[in-house]
Amino acid sequence: MTRSARRPLATVAKAAAAVVAASFVALAGAAPASADIVRDYEYWLGDYGFTTAWNTSRGEGVTVAIIDTGVNGAVAELAGVVIGGTDVSGVGTPDGQTPVGEDDTHGTMVASLLAGRGTGDGNGVIGVAPEADLLTVSVAFGEDLGVEKSNDDQIAEAVVWAVDNGADVINMSLTRNTRDWPESWDDAFMYAFEHDVVVVAAAGNRAGGTTEVGAPATIPGVLTVAGVDKEKNASFDASSQGITIGVAAPSEDLVGVQPDGKTYVWSGTSGAAPLVSGLVALVRSEYPDLDAANVIERVIRTADPNGHEVPSPLYGNGLIDPVAALTAEVPEIDPDTLVDGLAAWITLHRRADAAEEDPSTETPVVVPIADPPLPRSDGAQTLLPTQWTLAYITVPLSLVAGFGTLAALLGIGATRHTRRTVRTREQ
Repeated sequence: MTRSARRPLATVAKAAAAVVAASFVALAGAAPASADIVRDYEYWLGDYGFTTAWNTSRGEGVTVAIIDTGVNGAVAELAGVVIGGTDVSGVGTPDGQTPVGEDDTHGTMVASLLAGRGTGDGNGVIGVAPEADLLTVSVAFGEDLGVEKSNDDQIAEAVVWAVDNGADVINMSLTRNTRDWPESWDDAFMYAFEHDVVVVAAAGNRAGGTTEVGAPATIPGVLTVAGVDKEKNASFDASSQGITIGVAAPSEDLVGVQPDGKTYVWSGTSGAAPLVSGLVALVRSEYPDLDAANVIERVIRTADPNGHEVPSPLYGNGLIDPVAALTAEVPEIDPDTLVDGLAAWITLHRRADAAEEDPSTETPVVVPIADPPLPRSDGAQTLLPTQWTLAYITVPLSLVAGFGTLAALLGIGATRHTRRTVRTREQ
């Protein structure tokens, strides 16, 4: 299980050196950053054209389910955004808004990147789909939490609940760290595809032990998201590679809100995924009659190759382009593509897997996507991550304002085919 931590920088004056030396101290009670600093740090809004895309769509009428550690809808940026929720772990609250697990800040930060409303005119964190609604499904990742259900069972139950409660999009900033997945996920994800739901998942990160993408990012029909840095280059530590990657989005120096309401700089494909889920919400709002397969097609076919040969195991079809995704002419594909693809995979692979199974094989643990560990200061020549060294690296935004972007904060947070049932969407 990944153990995560929030470790603010010691001082502004020694910030860069502190990052390199991994010398951090907790700064409890640090004041939130001023609003203009927050918006200044949301570089992806302008650099990727989200602010222009908002002239066409802001995600109104679309519901996104966040399957994560729980979303605290009481923080200012998420006031009125969370319209429903549940807990599938047995240790949270029925509304899914009490963060649970070892990294209980994760889900709220994901939510703020996706659908934050800010804290006033031009103030606070605003998400890429600021008029979308959210559902929260809390899942407990970790050990010795008193949870009777396995992570696999929690995820399967969470997907079905999200579908049954009106999700148009499901965001999954988590990984099983294996390319395979349990049969219970076959049924759950097929259920989502049959009900016209787009599932977006983070690719994972090399520094987190995921060299290649792991499930759910390997499931046919899932829109898998890789991460890039501020210069739009693939993040070496901050993104995994794989042939299932659909698109790439920013995964470094992101701004999110934690359950205590404080604003942090954050890195990871855990953050890249909600940026893409938000883009999907913009598309679904603008094209309410478009099926899930063609929503995904619109996002990947309008992606910007940015000088790379695509499709690529690093960039997928390229960098997301919100304006093109909303305005370009994109030929439609067979709406049954999602269902049929997953069904074909199940037919081909499950029969082969039915051969012998080693009963001693330990079931992989599902974990929220973690950022790379801090550089070691003991002179070691290599950085080999373990389950105890993988930590989310976050810095209070009020502290980084004095010294600009922290280049050392590298991070990373992942297509199933179905015969869908088109749902009537309210506009």
